[in-house]
Amino acid sequence: MAFGVIIIGDEILSGRRVDKHLPKVIELLRARGLSLGWAEYIGDDPERITATLRRTFASGDIVFSTGGIGATPDDHTRQCAAAALGVPLELHPEAGRLIQERIRDMYPANAATPLDLESPENRHRLNMGTYPRGASIIPNGYNKIPGFSIKQHHFVPGFPVMAWPMIEWVLDTQYADLHHAMPHAEKSLLVFELPESRVAPLMEKIEHDFPGVRVFSLPSVGDAERGGVYARHHIDLGVKGEPEAVAAAFVKLREGVHLLGGDIVEPEAEAAVAAATKPRG
Repeated sequence: MAFGVIIIGDEILSGRRVDKHLPKVIELLRARGLSLGWAEYIGDDPERITATLRRTFASGDIVFSTGGIGATPDDHTRQCAAAALGVPLELHPEAGRLIQERIRDMYPANAATPLDLESPENRHRLNMGTYPRGASIIPNGYNKIPGFSIKQHHFVPGFPVMAWPMIEWVLDTQYADLHHAMPHAEKSLLVFELPESRVAPLMEKIEHDFPGVRVFSLPSVGDAERGGVYARHHIDLGVKGEPEAVAAAFVKLREGVHLLGGDIVEPEAEAAVAAATKPRG
């Protein structure tokens, strides 16, 4: 079982809006000792959304989906989730109550005519509370109009101001038992004067000798904006996994890089030097 995120909307794929959900979901998971297993971006294409959800429902993963749960013609997520599960859409009673409460909140107190909850416009708004049969609601503290959960999939609006607290609520109420359940550590060093091809055998040996530890390699041609040692060509080389195993594997990784003739700077040490030499004023 992994955590995944599906980010839906043509505006993301066209560049009209820049996605902010992915880094925030990673942040929210990391704060709880969890990690993101995968992410997918999808446009407002009902067939593609349905096919994706049919696949992810079958995976058993815990999935957050952002966008497309409104009631305008370009919102398809609710309908696609129902189609993927082969169940009808139904108005959730609590969602209907909350939507009508929101309508009352927004109706002008000095309006010339009384509020008509049965007007075509207000009946249409109830569509935002129609979910696949069997769904439960996700509270929305921003405007009361809820999202919904079904089969470990959690559907929230595309607006960050609504979506992020709703995702936090799901993590803290439904998956609190998973928080920090698997201790995790990550250690890395910056390697200079070595190509990736030279360190690849070392990486394979570390993973062979330390089961459960994963080795990662992130090459860079240099980051002039960040400056310092980061401006040089380097590899961000490290290990991640269970803390005790990571500590032992990191020792062997550092030794191996030295034997290969690599020049090493550990990011923690570089950060300390940068902080100590930063002008004060």
